[in-house]
This record gives sequence, structure tokens and C-alpha cells, in this order.
Amino acid sequence: MRNGERGRRPMHEMSVALEICRIAEAQVGHDMLAHVREVGLEVGRQSGIEPDHLVFCLEALFERAPFAGARASLELTPGEELSVIYLEVDDVGQAH
Repeated sequence: MRNGERGRRPMHEMSVALEICRIAEAQVGHDMLAHVREVGLEVGRQSGIEPDHLVFCLEALFERAPFAGARASLELTPGEELSVIYLEVDDVGQAH
């Protein structure tokens, strides 16, 4: 058996997950990453991304610092899209 015939490994999805983490940091700043609660993603079925693998990789990254238990929310679409569509962040330092 040649490499890749035994089943696809989530290496591509891990690099995508790392880039999603970089995007979150660029949007909210490093000091606010612990306050990110959810990352909304649009993932096209034709994008070449395995949604389950991507969620697995994101969960592994989100459970460690600088994130503090954020979760991924995927919206599957029929096309080739792959984009961060929202970041849910806790309010910090605001009176309730």
C-alpha cells in the first residue's frame, strides 16, 4: 500500500485549524483569545476539507492556552467556501 491509501490523515486540516487560530488572534488580539467562546466557520463540501477532521483539530487547539475552551461551529455549504464568519467573544470589563 502506498502512503495515503490507508485513510486520509488530518494533516491538511491541522494546518487550516492553525490558520483559523491565527485569524482569531488577528481579529481579537492575543490577550483576548481566552475570551473567545465560539468560532463560526463556513465550510464548503467541495473545499477539500473533511469537516470532522477540522473540528477534531480545532478542539485540540481550543482546549489549550491561549484559548480557554472555545468551540467551533461549522456551517456546511455546497460550494468551495472556507471562511471564518464570526467570532463570539465574552464581554470583558463591562458592568452587568
